[in-house]
Amino acid sequence: MSPSKEAVQRSRRVFTPEQKATILRRHLGDKLPVSDLCDEYQIAPSLLYLWQRQALEHLAAALQDGRTQRGETQTAHADRARIAELEATIAKKDRIIAEVSEEYLDMK
Repeated sequence: MSPSKEAVQRSRRVFTPEQKATILRRHLGDKLPVSDLCDEYQIAPSLLYLWQRQALEHLAAALQDGRTQRGETQTAHADRARIAELEATIAKKDRIIAEVSEEYLDMK
């Protein structure tokens, strides 16, 4: 009796991000051939290349400077404070306009 499709899917291995990073480091850093790594870990070369592509796509986020991130956070906080201040000023002007309009209507 052949295994069902569900049984085959359940036996699929899942590699942790740390395991994937280790395999990629061995390929990129130690210059091990893809074929050797694929034989050792029993994975398809296309899977290794997929992991490599994903790692390179997220490289910018990994290399982002913490100081730049903090600066952006501080700028965003300052922007929110400035927006709140301007909204308060507009609300005050709206109240004054409403009072003046009401007084003007009372005088008529």
